[in-house]
Amino acid sequence: MQFKLANLIFSGNQAFDQFPTLSFRELAGRAISDSPSSLRLLGSSWVDFSTYFNSLSIMKWKEYSNVGSFYLHFKYRGAGFDFQERTVGNLDWSSRVVPDSNRSFSSSDVWASVDIEITEQTGEILHSFSIESAGDLTLDDAYYYADVDPCCIHPVELALAITTFKKEQYVLNNLNLIKEGVLSGKEPISEHFHVHVVDNGRSLDCNSGSDCISIHPNPNVGGSGGFARGMIEALEQNPKATHVLLMDDDVEVLPESFIRTFNLLSLLKEEYVNAFLSGAMMSLEEPNLRTEDLGFFTAKGTFSPLKPEGYMTSLHDVVETEIYKAPTGLYEDTVQQYAGWWYCVIPTATIEREGLPLPLFVRSDDAEYALRCKPRFMSMNGICVWHNSFKFKYSAAVERYQVSRNTLISQATTGVALLADFLYEIRREVELDLKKFDYDDALLAVKGLEDFLRGPEWISHPVAEARFMAANREREQLIPIEQLIPQALELGVDLTQLTFGNLSLEGDRSRLQAFKDYLTINGHRFVNDSVKRKGKVAVIDAAGWVYPAGKIRDVDTLIVVDMPNKKGAIRHMDKKRFKEVWTRFRKAEREFKRNKDKIYAEFASYRDVFTSIGFWKQYLKEASE
Repeated sequence: MQFKLANLIFSGNQAFDQFPTLSFRELAGRAISDSPSSLRLLGSSWVDFSTYFNSLSIMKWKEYSNVGSFYLHFKYRGAGFDFQERTVGNLDWSSRVVPDSNRSFSSSDVWASVDIEITEQTGEILHSFSIESAGDLTLDDAYYYADVDPCCIHPVELALAITTFKKEQYVLNNLNLIKEGVLSGKEPISEHFHVHVVDNGRSLDCNSGSDCISIHPNPNVGGSGGFARGMIEALEQNPKATHVLLMDDDVEVLPESFIRTFNLLSLLKEEYVNAFLSGAMMSLEEPNLRTEDLGFFTAKGTFSPLKPEGYMTSLHDVVETEIYKAPTGLYEDTVQQYAGWWYCVIPTATIEREGLPLPLFVRSDDAEYALRCKPRFMSMNGICVWHNSFKFKYSAAVERYQVSRNTLISQATTGVALLADFLYEIRREVELDLKKFDYDDALLAVKGLEDFLRGPEWISHPVAEARFMAANREREQLIPIEQLIPQALELGVDLTQLTFGNLSLEGDRSRLQAFKDYLTINGHRFVNDSVKRKGKVAVIDAAGWVYPAGKIRDVDTLIVVDMPNKKGAIRHMDKKRFKEVWTRFRKAEREFKRNKDKIYAEFASYRDVFTSIGFWKQYLKEASE
């Protein structure tokens, strides 16, 4: 039988308006879209569909699924045109014409249907086509499909679980898109798709207007608690879900991504039935930029994208995204891979076998879960969401307190990421913040370590929200740049002339100076250079991960600027604060090293408890009281 794989789409999202080459490339003339499924070629035009959304990911479909021959279908009305199949390999920067694939079609005043069997090419990554029209021509209802043995089609009940906390506009916009593009009855998914919105902020109207959308008021138990609730709802819905798609609330969705997800899950080979499907994170600020799909824990204890960033308007980057794999044997820690929960599909059979997330509130829950389950991973061009870049979302309450605590809890409880040294990373972050006079945020990392040392019984109760709110109050508070300008002028700095280019400069230093900075933590210990530093000011990026080493040495004041969010702060060197934070960290570090085996054993003994449905139902009940 014939089974649809993917629709071609031409509009329906602001990304297509800004970057049409995500969808089609005008080789000559002009084309415009009146609807997601329709494209008009104006006059004599030549359009290539070798793009991120509209080429067929033929290599991935053959790897993941049980399919036979591939086909292209579309309808047209208007002028006659020439048709060519196109192919793209791993070294290509532009598409190549498939030999002997030229075809000519006569003009038609009524809708005419075209079905073409795709001519597969050896070693190709993507397959597509181009159309050169003699005049005005409209294309509609274009899609790729394949021959499939009916015995190889899996029954799929897909549940989408969204955890939200007062992101009403994002959620409501996405629900409207889902109603129109997924639940409208035009695709098979419409009868096998249920949306569970777990409302941690209790700010949404429970009447969704659709029997296929359920809104669940929930206590604020963070992402991990919200997704645990979503998993439970998916397991208990009727019919029970076969797969749960976990998705962030602060994203913009593309209905076609859900359709392609459902179609892929329906056709999986046996070796991929238990795989996780990871959708790509596209940037809301730069809608043609793919920032991440899969990630991994480094040996040093940091989160890292597995693939380089890529612009999906560049065909070479589109191919790179599709085929990139971590170099075998070069970096041992890339085996510690995970799929982020901005868009991640998990089989419910895996949830029943491995349990629910740990009670971490936010951060590390998705990484821990993937590493615990040890699945294969799938990704495919055109399955994605648009999400704020992390540079717009840096929060010390998350990156210092939550990450420090949760990475250790994850490793101790379920034995994940054993190649990663999370204590090393905590120490590095504390030292980095202290070097930059950021004593408040350094202390948050220390508190994360201290709270881990409290043991598993402490986090078995809903204390996470209060601790996270406290961390938000205790982090460094930035103020609008407009309020900072007069203070900076008094220090001899005109922030109105600041550019990102000079903000990001790091400065130079010698090896001897680098050793001194390391040993003294940028002059906080073993030296008295206050006279040398007095009155010296530097301007640096406020992001916690930057280290402009040459710029910050020998100064006593730092002006830190968060350019994406137009905020900043002024920091002064304070050796008393340094001593308080450093002494507290060293005490916690010694306790960790002295009692590590005992503490890890205590957390490990709670593994089955923390991941059980019974625990989570009681936890949610307690959090509601």
